[in-house]
Parts: sequence; structure tokens; C-alpha cells
Amino acid sequence: MKRDLLNPASIAPPVGQYAHGVLVSAAQRTLYISGQIGVAPDGSLPPDFESQARNCWRNIEAVLSEAGMSFDNLVKTTSFLTDRSQLIPNRKIRNEILGDRICASSGIVTQTLIGDWLLEIEAIAMA
Repeated sequence: MKRDLLNPASIAPPVGQYAHGVLVSAAQRTLYISGQIGVAPDGSLPPDFESQARNCWRNIEAVLSEAGMSFDNLVKTTSFLTDRSQLIPNRKIRNEILGDRICASSGIVTQTLIGDWLLEIEAIAMA
């Protein structure tokens, strides 16, 4: 799979560690990952944002692994947050987990999610 990161000079650069677009060539498989929530493998839901965020990423990694993929295959993520104050902590954790891997990314602040969820992250990966 060939990935080209697209950040046109005719628009402002990304405000974080993401690309405005990701052009994928010669991909043979596409994985759409449903929104993952902060529930741990034992079914528990931690009360704090950071723990829920880390569980979301662990769950995404598990789905990727099940498909024979890794974070290297991510081309797009969307984070749904319940509070604007979570933007910076969410970005920090995402950047820590993804390292120097860049993909397209969107963040949405919504009034509420189901139950006591503080965030939900969905993703698209290609191989």
C-alpha cells in the first residue's frame, strides 16, 4: 500500500499531528472500525478520561491486529468527545500512542454519548 499525505500549500497547515488528506494507492483491504469506547476487556468502564482514552486505543489496536494490521495501516480517525476540555488530553494520548504515524483525523465535541462514556474513537485502516 502506498500512502501520500496531502497538505496543500493553498490552505493553512494542520493544527496538530495529522494530515489534511491521505491518498491511498494499491490498497487491497479496507477495515472500518466501529467507534471504540473506553471499556476494558473485563467490561469495566474507568471514570476518568485518560483511562477511557487508553482503553479506546487498546481496543482499536485489538481490532487492527485481528485483521492482521497495525497502527501503521490507519488512514483516518474520528474522535467524539463530550467536553471541549478533553481536546488537548485526547491529542496528547493519540500522539503518544501513534508516535510519528500520521493519518487524517477529525474531532467532534458532542453534548453526550451513551452511558458514562467520555469519548468514542472510530477508525479506517487499509492494507
